[in-house]
Amino acid sequence: MVDAITSAVKNGALTQAVAGGQKDLGEDAFLKLLVAQLKNQDPLNPQQNYEFVAQLAQFSSLEHTVGINSRLDQLAQQNQGLQNSQMVGLVGKNVTIKGNVATLSGQGGAVPISFTPGGATSGSTVLIQDQAGRNVRTLEVGARAAGLVTVQWNGLDDNGLAQPAGPYKITVTAKGPAGGPVSVTQQSSGAVEAVSFDQGFPVLHLDSGISAPVGDLLAVSPTSTNP
Repeated sequence: MVDAITSAVKNGALTQAVAGGQKDLGEDAFLKLLVAQLKNQDPLNPQQNYEFVAQLAQFSSLEHTVGINSRLDQLAQQNQGLQNSQMVGLVGKNVTIKGNVATLSGQGGAVPISFTPGGATSGSTVLIQDQAGRNVRTLEVGARAAGLVTVQWNGLDDNGLAQPAGPYKITVTAKGPAGGPVSVTQQSSGAVEAVSFDQGFPVLHLDSGISAPVGDLLAVSPTSTNP
């Protein structure tokens, strides 16, 4: 038994086992085994001083590493808490996120529709559909340079009839100067009603019914505004 303990300590097996997270070989277990080794060593062949010092150095290094890991975990939790607090501050503010939904208030106000073409365009088509997939309105946008483009929808369909309040799907297609397709990134806007953290990262929930990870956040307005 003593030989096994001695061999384990000499070979660093105890250090590796504890560092690897085995519950049965923590710091207390290391010390107990070390004391047992000293008590039961062969008096005719006692442990050399350099061996004992080496084992103590192993233990000291292990204890230091465990302490560092514990402090790093605490710092990570604190940083996560600070980030979550900052995200909660977005509640009530108007934000722009990546997405293809626009919300009509039904109160006669215009609805901004934003998109960003990947290059210069000779023209773009904005198709607005209701929740049933019915084509409601088609807007033609003239030539634009690369960058953010915002157009206004007055809430009317192609026949001039006012549409009910609710979310509408927006599909944008764009053509380049040579007539080829141009990639488009679409944006959606709305007021943040809540922020959730149950997925391991902040998720914004807008009054338009859209939910998006905070990584999709593009812009924040100082105060919420009605569309």
